[in-house]
Amino acid sequence: MDEKKIRWFTVSMIAFSMVWGFGNVVNNYAQQGLSVVTSWILIMALYFIPYALIVGQLGSTFKSNSGGVSSWIQETTNSRRLAYYAAWTYWVVHITYLAQKPQSVLIALGWVFKRNGDVATSMSVQTVAIISLLIFLVFLFLSTKGLTTLKVIGSVAGSGMLVMSILFIILAVAIPFMDSSFTAATPQMDQLSTYVPDFNLSYFATISMLVFAVGGAEKISPYVNSIDRPTKNFPKAMIFMAVMVGLSAVLGSVAMGLLFNSNRIPEDLMANGAYSAFQILGNHFGVGDFFMVVYGFAQAAVQASALAFSIDAPLKILLSEADPEFVPSWLRKRTSKGTLINGYLLTGVLVSLIIILPIFGIKNMSELVKWLTNLNSVVMPMRYVWVFFAYMMLNRQYKKFHSEYKFIKNPKLGFIVGLWCFAFTAFACILGMIPKADYAADPSSWIFQLVSNILTPFVLILLGMILPMWARRERRKLS
Repeated sequence: MDEKKIRWFTVSMIAFSMVWGFGNVVNNYAQQGLSVVTSWILIMALYFIPYALIVGQLGSTFKSNSGGVSSWIQETTNSRRLAYYAAWTYWVVHITYLAQKPQSVLIALGWVFKRNGDVATSMSVQTVAIISLLIFLVFLFLSTKGLTTLKVIGSVAGSGMLVMSILFIILAVAIPFMDSSFTAATPQMDQLSTYVPDFNLSYFATISMLVFAVGGAEKISPYVNSIDRPTKNFPKAMIFMAVMVGLSAVLGSVAMGLLFNSNRIPEDLMANGAYSAFQILGNHFGVGDFFMVVYGFAQAAVQASALAFSIDAPLKILLSEADPEFVPSWLRKRTSKGTLINGYLLTGVLVSLIIILPIFGIKNMSELVKWLTNLNSVVMPMRYVWVFFAYMMLNRQYKKFHSEYKFIKNPKLGFIVGLWCFAFTAFACILGMIPKADYAADPSSWIFQLVSNILTPFVLILLGMILPMWARRERRKLS
């Protein structure tokens, strides 16, 4: 084997760390309870494995392109406009993602220093919005100066988070074997019916969170051609990674069922569940809050790093080589030090609006966390549809492009699989707009969430359509 090539197992572990996180277990358990076990198995087989292998073929086909999804669209459609929209979507979906990060940092630090979830249960939405806005603006300013150290710390903390996620599963699943007096929080965990969901509208409204959890596989594409014998070993790496994700999801959900009653899920589980879980484990194993504090510090570092990196990286991808035909000069403006100053200002305005918006319709912090997490599950997968669209176009022109690795050799079948993933993602996003709150308990909050869930992605896309018109008007003035 060539020494410069990466072993398939290494690629599998890199992909696993890119895609997976403990929050995915907590968030989906909070919405579906133990029936999420069945959902994880279905989403892995029907969506995630094809998704990862599709990314593999695209990465292998366009191995010399550095623009990611945008360059894939450019190559397969020969359309600069569609390539711009793909780049815009990749950037703009991070707006809601960024709006949630300051709250995540705040909650993590609250657990570390107060040892409880009061931040997520007692603090008013107005106070949280003000503090979150200040945190975001500080990081926005620092991002213009470079945050290499914080990104390194975040990377190390991210590895720690992965270890903590695995440790949680091992410790929680081990409890019944170590303590015969232990009683699971969820009754009837030995019955198959406990794990079967009701396939109704409420259930389908939650699948966007599953799609959000397993999304982002396009980050794996640079590694396709680095693996030795990609035709044979890349599918092996991705299937092994999917098995690891599936096992982590299923065992993690079962572990959550041991600690939290699936039939009476706490309202603040999405905000406080991970910390409460580690606190329960720590008390059971006689180490007090040790696990929770370690997890809290790691989470704060990871979220702070993600906040800084997600301000900086997507903006550079959008604007560093932006097409003047679609992006006006004011947005491409740089300072003498090369900082995309107006890009940062636009990011600041949009994220600040999302942070402040809940003041007008959300009553408490727990509901705020649930709303923003679900809003992210609607908005973030919008970038995935471009991956599947590029794959569909690739199969329509299969004679034009060469790939060392092919997911499906039959182009018609490949197109159908791409169309399935495209349609499933769109279906999940649209149904995900339905609020998860109880309408009867608070009609005004339910309506606010529905309207904001629909308008937010619409407005973000509309803004991307306005910029080319602005750029065209600018060119007319110059000519």
